[in-house]
Amino acid sequence: MEINKLDILDVLDKITDCFYVLDENWKIIYLNNEGEKIVNRTRDELIGKNIWAEFPELVDLPLYTNLYLAMEKRLPINFEMYHPIYKKWFNVRIYPIKEGLSVYFLDISDTKKINIRLEQHYQSLFDNNPDAVCSFDLDGRYIKVNDSLEKLTGYSETELLYQPFNPLIVKEDLKRTKEHFYKASKGIPQTYEYRIIHKSGRIIHWKVKNIPITVDDEIIGVFEIAKDITLQKIAEERIEKSEKLSLVGQLSASIAHEIRNPLTTLKGFLQLIRSQKGIDPIHIDIMLSEMDRIELITSELLFLAKPQSIEIKYANLKEIINDVVVLLQSQALMKNIEIVFEYQDVEPIRCVSNQLKQVFINLIKNAIESMSNEGRITISLVNLCNDNIMIEIIDQGCGISPELAKNIGLPFYSTKEKGTGLGMVTTYKIINDHGGKINFESKIGEGTTFRITFPKKLKNSFHNANN
Repeated sequence: MEINKLDILDVLDKITDCFYVLDENWKIIYLNNEGEKIVNRTRDELIGKNIWAEFPELVDLPLYTNLYLAMEKRLPINFEMYHPIYKKWFNVRIYPIKEGLSVYFLDISDTKKINIRLEQHYQSLFDNNPDAVCSFDLDGRYIKVNDSLEKLTGYSETELLYQPFNPLIVKEDLKRTKEHFYKASKGIPQTYEYRIIHKSGRIIHWKVKNIPITVDDEIIGVFEIAKDITLQKIAEERIEKSEKLSLVGQLSASIAHEIRNPLTTLKGFLQLIRSQKGIDPIHIDIMLSEMDRIELITSELLFLAKPQSIEIKYANLKEIINDVVVLLQSQALMKNIEIVFEYQDVEPIRCVSNQLKQVFINLIKNAIESMSNEGRITISLVNLCNDNIMIEIIDQGCGISPELAKNIGLPFYSTKEKGTGLGMVTTYKIINDHGGKINFESKIGEGTTFRITFPKKLKNSFHNANN
């Protein structure tokens, strides 16, 4: 069926949006019914009239530029504009035709009002947020900042806009910050901490969230929400220093007590020797034993206090544990104790192998000493599903009571008659320095199970913890 010109005009008259046609001389050659309503003039009054002469106010609107561009380039153009006289938002579509231009006005005022309201809500959240909020482009340059960020950094929006974030970040934190920003720019939200340099030069600790900005399923930038945690960090450092001072006090008192006892014995026997003509060999043996104890205490204290030269490299936990088992096997056999080592294939981890050997020597030796003649010690090395490796050391020894268990790991606390407790302090310290965790379960008369977990990837802070 052929559609004639009158049919097309009839359709255009019935649509609820404004539509008109201009010739090459900017004369109106068609205006539909809705167009008459919007301009409040009839088509008879406008047909054949120059649009700029009849509507001079259009010269100051984006419509003027876009009409001329479409006429000159003969290209379709689509844009949005607000008409101040009619107080409406329009989506305007201009199409070149043989006679000139066809112009279609779609009233989007209701939708635009909703969008503007949403934008105002977002802008209010952005501007009035007590936390520092900013947005970056994908190159890490500031494209918007709020007042809180200006106050917290000391820099104005003018000083920050289109500048990279690099100069504000403490040099030691820059590489890590870039890594987190890169992940956020790839669509993975990040939460982390870093330090910035205030305009005055002082250091501020920040806890931040990086959130990707997505428009039309494409990431175009990154939002950052930052909270100043400087006071919190200062408080944590003070608490840590206070705890260290408290620990030093406790340790000093324990050292004084542990060394005073053998010194008292030595002093007593020396006084006895001075008052007697001869020296009893038994007295000499007792004095040497007490001196050995003082030497043991000071040696273990030096290991804890003195910075150790460390070599961090990849090592196989199976080989480390097996070396220790071989070392202690003869001691276990003397008490008819069987050591069983069960293991899964685990990937090598970055560690200080000599330190880990010291850990397993302490724990397996303690297990042997906790058992009477005969029994079994089972050692298991397994992969965990959360990127960790676990080692279990299970003995069939005397066990540890709940009252005593809570003190394991404290200096100079030991369940052994002549123990100093410093071996377990060393064990806990080494495991902590490797980013690992240690815990145990024990039942009187049944035995004790120690569990150690290590991350498969060594933390970057390890080296600092050992220096």
